[in-house]
Amino acid sequence: MATALVDARTELKQIPPLRESHGLDTVEDAYAVQDAANKIWLGQGRRLVGRKIGLTSPAVQAQMGIDQPDYGMLWADYFFTDGEVVDTGRFMQPKAELEVAFVMDRGFDDPEAPMAELIRRVAYAVPALEVVDTAIRDWDIKLVDTVADNASGGGFLLGLGARRLTDLDLRLCGGILSCNGRVVSRGLGVDCMGSPLNATLWLARRMAQLGQPLAEGDIVMSGAFGPMVPVGPGEAYLAEISGFSPIQVNFDDGGAGA
Repeated sequence: MATALVDARTELKQIPPLRESHGLDTVEDAYAVQDAANKIWLGQGRRLVGRKIGLTSPAVQAQMGIDQPDYGMLWADYFFTDGEVVDTGRFMQPKAELEVAFVMDRGFDDPEAPMAELIRRVAYAVPALEVVDTAIRDWDIKLVDTVADNASGGGFLLGLGARRLTDLDLRLCGGILSCNGRVVSRGLGVDCMGSPLNATLWLARRMAQLGQPLAEGDIVMSGAFGPMVPVGPGEAYLAEISGFSPIQVNFDDGGAGA
């Protein structure tokens, strides 16, 4: 299954849901597939730069029949910056999500550490846009499919103007995502597990529990403020989150890429 996913991502060819083609039916097995795919990627020279959190919306969790989010990896070769032109040809079925990202000042290796400890170990927050993608044909995903396929991770874009946590109200800050001047998604920090920091604490504890703790310099994409929206060539996105500088990204079918 891991080989099928890596091949699909490399060749940009969609595949049937793993739950149907391979009988994948447990979340534990799905994470084992994700881990195996990560080992293949690392063996090919890709570099990990952090983690992403998915399924942070309580409504989506209820729809999936789960009570916690999922996680995936962030890869250096799909890291974009504010103002960049992103080539949609590097993805199969890209969609955009408005998020806040955190950069770790120090590692986090205690699976029972409190929120105060996480706050002490975060260097700063930045506005971010995640480009989610999946190798599963037509986004026909269930929980096991998205977990196995890197939590539907694609690429990610970080804005400028880093902010210290003491300067932000991450629970009440609002965000809007506009495409070609039209608002297409909106939400509040509270829509992300009550706060993006709540989602990040869940991830930090989980990674510590698994023996893969967050390290100094790691980036954490903390989860969506609002619904994800499809992106395509010729579209310009403006992401605005209160307390942060706005970020812009253009999508094209022959852009500069990462």
